[in-house]
Amino acid sequence: MLKLFLFSLSVLVMTGCQNISPKVQTDAKPKVVKKENKSVTNNEVQKPAVHKMFQSVDEKDAVLVQSGPNKKSCAICGMNLVMFYKTNHAAKVDGKNIQYCSLHCMSAHINEGAELENPMVVDVDSLKFIPVTEAFYVVGSDVKGTMSPVSKYAFKNLELAKAFQKNMVERL
Repeated sequence: MLKLFLFSLSVLVMTGCQNISPKVQTDAKPKVVKKENKSVTNNEVQKPAVHKMFQSVDEKDAVLVQSGPNKKSCAICGMNLVMFYKTNHAAKVDGKNIQYCSLHCMSAHINEGAELENPMVVDVDSLKFIPVTEAFYVVGSDVKGTMSPVSKYAFKNLELAKAFQKNMVERL
């Protein structure tokens, strides 16, 4: 049954993922946070301000299940797992923990013939991995996704998923 569920998800992703929640587009501009200018001493290097994407988390908040020198990289495309953490998926493949930057990459691995055990997804609220069978996905919000033009964010709590979806609708 799990294999059928994962196959269905992969078909949705590979075919452009039909929009099962309202596609929301807004004219809202990202908030710009200005920081005070601090003087820089000779020993300090001032780093340019970086826009933090919704998918990103601080490295200390990310759970990386892979091991080895590439543990911070998607097993399929090599993208930075911390940078795209809120769309991460993970599973065991041939006894090894594998982590993906997105549902898209996990589906690509399935389409290559990988048999996944215990597929998981990051819950946007808690930032912890939950089984994909317990997740409520919000698909097609105006919050950018990872690896496809249609975003897919997972929540363990249905009410939080609905609130995320409602927040997108209210911004219209």
